[in-house]
Amino acid sequence: MHTQGMIEVVCGSMFSGKTDELIRRLVRATIAKQKVQVFKPAIDIRYAIEKVASHTGSTFSAIPVQKASEIPARLEKDTTVVGLDEVQFFDPEIVTIAQTLAEQGIRVIAAGLDMDFRGEPFGAMPELMAKAEVVLKLHAICMVCGDDASRTQRLVNGKPARYDEPVVIVGASELYEARCRKHHEVPR
Repeated sequence: MHTQGMIEVVCGSMFSGKTDELIRRLVRATIAKQKVQVFKPAIDIRYAIEKVASHTGSTFSAIPVQKASEIPARLEKDTTVVGLDEVQFFDPEIVTIAQTLAEQGIRVIAAGLDMDFRGEPFGAMPELMAKAEVVLKLHAICMVCGDDASRTQRLVNGKPARYDEPVVIVGASELYEARCRKHHEVPR
């Protein structure tokens, strides 16, 4: 059992296994008889409303919230581990909330995209990564060449999305694929 709070961040491109790793850590905490609660942005309804779900089919019960500020009020007294999925979709207040929870002795495990489809830092993730004690960056496999992929390519009608497209469009393999630096394209 952990004795002090901390922030752990699991990040990377789409299809890199972020949610699988989050779920793995949450299951281990549950096995260790720690009280776990998981929160996710209500915008993410791809697989299930009250679960975090990986592209491979793993799931874990979660509470959907509209804003990060809802999390403290929904936290049960004996919770020792808080999981956060799709952190890039939370508002910036998620950083303050994660820090406050860690200072209260809670282990915060946050997973999300570190970069948007443009290859730019995404939402609150850069600040959360900077303030975390532990950061794990995962890679997917480039769908063009098979090398390690660190970027998320958005596709529109099978072609790379233009830079001026909206940053947030929730989707999976029908809209996105993993790409390496060389094969990631964002036409202007």
